[in-house]
Formats: sequence, structure tokens, C-alpha cells
Amino acid sequence: MIDADELLTRLCRLEDERDIARLIASYGPAVDAGDADAAARLWATDGGYDVEGWQMHSRADVRDMVSSASHQKLVGGGCCHFVGPAVVTVAGDSAVAVSESLVLVRDGESYRVWRCTANHFELRRIENRWRITKRTSRVLDGNPGAHALLTAGLAGAPAPTLGAGGEVD
Repeated sequence: MIDADELLTRLCRLEDERDIARLIASYGPAVDAGDADAAARLWATDGGYDVEGWQMHSRADVRDMVSSASHQKLVGGGCCHFVGPAVVTVAGDSAVAVSESLVLVRDGESYRVWRCTANHFELRRIENRWRITKRTSRVLDGNPGAHALLTAGLAGAPAPTLGAGGEVD
């Protein structure tokens, strides 16, 4: 028989996993709508985003990326940032999640896959809300760094240190 404390612990873990999965799933709709504020709110104030060696060091940097002319041009042409289901590992007030994503872009009357990416997220509960403290993304093109991100995420481990070219340091 499961006692009340164990049941409460399990329920809280499930709620945390659901909240984190929802936060990660919110990224695509936010950036595809060009909503820089909604995308930025997913990050901690000092949270980082490393995509192919391009470093964003704060929530403000994420907001600037989504507001940028190049991103708004992508949105204006028709795109979809599809983030697949996340595998989430919660440890108290911190968590790790891993997922894969596709970016589809409008190409004439159809869409084509522009990027396939491995995504590793580190999160922290801040003022009772989960926020991304670090996101590391690498293209799935045979790059060992992308594979290392997936392996670490599945194990609930922090992201490995990667070089700008994606190699594992």
C-alpha cells in the first residue's frame, strides 16, 4: 500500500514533469508567433542559450534574438519550430530535459525541413515557476556533440562542454 507522503511526492514529481514539458513545448508557438516576450519568459533572467556556438547569456538576449530582423523574416515567410516530447528528470528544484526539434520553412506551396536539432535543457524552480537556466542545441548531422547532448539529457546529467563546432571538449 502506498502511504500519503509517498503519493504526494509522486504527484509533485508528475506535476513538475508536466510543467517542464509544457514550458518546453511553449517555445515553438512563441517564436513562430514572433512573440519575443513570451519566448523570453521561458528563461531565467540570467539563463543562457547556446545554439551552434552562438551564445545568448540572458532572457534579454533571447528576446533580442526573437525580435531580430532575421528571425522576424523567418516568421514572415512561414515557419514552424516543432519541439518533440521532452524526457524530463527532476531533482528537487532543478531539472534536466532533452528533446529533438525540427524547423520547417515554407518553400513554395509546401514546407521543407531546414534543421533537425538535439536540445538539452537545464532548469531551475524560481519563485515557484520552472525556468530555463541553460539550453544547448546542436544540429543532428552526425556531430558527436549533438549525440553527447542527447546521452547526457537521457541520463538527467548536465550538458557536456562543447566547442563552437560541436565537438565535445
